[in-house]
Amino acid sequence: MQDVIIADTSCLILLHKIDELHLLQSLYGQITITSVIAAEYGMHLPEWVTIKNAINVLSPDIISANVDPGEASAINLAIEHKRSLLIIDDLKARKLAQKLNIDYTGTIGILLQAKVEGYVSNIKHILTKIKATNFRISEDLEQKILKLSGETE
Repeated sequence: MQDVIIADTSCLILLHKIDELHLLQSLYGQITITSVIAAEYGMHLPEWVTIKNAINVLSPDIISANVDPGEASAINLAIEHKRSLLIIDDLKARKLAQKLNIDYTGTIGILLQAKVEGYVSNIKHILTKIKATNFRISEDLEQKILKLSGETE
């Protein structure tokens, strides 16, 4: 079990856009973001979101990885918290997290977990809401998600 759940901006924005931000609280109780992510998000944060910055400066691996400042700050915070789960969607940032042995998932992974734990009854409905935003999801990934959630025909 992770001690700290760290969310990146894309997760917050997407879940806010589809009116499912509450799933983070349902699944984890409390999540942590950095001040950089809070600024990128730019909206009121629920009381169950804690802002915490990494104590140490960014590692050279993160600085040279070409990820955005929010992703870099989240990865840096995850490095300091060995028992953390990082919620991050950007492929380059996910590859960096993997290289640094950070446990991670994405927003879609959160939705699947919410379905498994009974907080969501219908993933297909949520995917329809996601496709109405600017979040990109391939047809292959959509079908995989539906299959994993038991919602294929």
